[in-house]
Amino acid sequence: MIQAMEKEINIRSNYLQNKKVESIYFGGGTPSILNPSEIDKLIGYVSKKFEISNNAEITLEANPDDLSVQKVSDLRKTPVNRFSIGIQSFFEEDLRWMNRAHNASEADSAIKRVQDAGFENITADLIYGYPLLTDEKWTSNMGQLLAYDIPHISSYAMTVEQKTALAHLIKQGRSEPIDEIQSARQMNMLIDTLRSNDFEHYEISNFAKLERYAKHNTNYWRGHHYLGIGPSAHSFNGSSRSWNISNNASYIRSIMSGETTMETEILTFEDQFNEYLMTSLRTIWGVNIKYLKERFGDLAVDHINNASREFIEKGHLEITSDNSIRLTAEGKLIADMLASELFLLNPNS
Repeated sequence: MIQAMEKEINIRSNYLQNKKVESIYFGGGTPSILNPSEIDKLIGYVSKKFEISNNAEITLEANPDDLSVQKVSDLRKTPVNRFSIGIQSFFEEDLRWMNRAHNASEADSAIKRVQDAGFENITADLIYGYPLLTDEKWTSNMGQLLAYDIPHISSYAMTVEQKTALAHLIKQGRSEPIDEIQSARQMNMLIDTLRSNDFEHYEISNFAKLERYAKHNTNYWRGHHYLGIGPSAHSFNGSSRSWNISNNASYIRSIMSGETTMETEILTFEDQFNEYLMTSLRTIWGVNIKYLKERFGDLAVDHINNASREFIEKGHLEITSDNSIRLTAEGKLIADMLASELFLLNPNS
């Protein structure tokens, strides 16, 4: 797999058009199974083909059960300088219900082990809005995570994807369906709790202290170009979006035999507008009207001004002092719906 990823880096070395790399993110699947020498190899391959910023953010996504004392100590010798730890919950029964590989004890100790090794730049994930999670348990989960005094927290509502085990259990009546009212209530609890602990709610699902925003994710939300390497990895260069095949064996075989590993979608004018709208609207910076005019022209500005008027009057959107349109507290609860209402439609569709 690592040899195949090296070859893909070589093949796609012109994709970012000589832009400096500001972040590297080891994510998807379980990248924390990589040993330090393998991580060093992959970063080395990137550095041969791209210029990496001196203060680049290099994140390793990790499950708590992978973060042994020895593993974390070894990772200290690599360029990795940030961890994204999938805690999800500190309750044993909740982790079993989610079919997570780690247990409550590992969830409780993983962050401490990373901090003890000298890593300070840490984000951790929590999930809310699932049937087992009472408001009391949710308050406990948030409090336990806050006690670690980490600079960044991500939190997501439980969703049910088609053809998953959870969707099957709900259909059979063996699990309660997701309660949207519960999800909204627990999201508001999250926002109030983290704000009162000096976190800035800078993106729908993300909170940071003292402007400690995730560089990688922030660049994505603000429309910067990115290159994804490996199975299922996605890439974006402003005018097209591409994604690799997901099967590991097929990916390796295709790369090694010189075949294409990805599909590409050329983005129409409307696609590019909607992509910017959807991602930027999720952030505290919102949709910048000046940038919109420079990139998409006066007609796009007229469209967003007209389409947003109703939702501004309803209190779901607001105009900022720098002439950007962003979500209000009420709007954050219906962000996806608002984005779709503001989309620019292709006249030929």
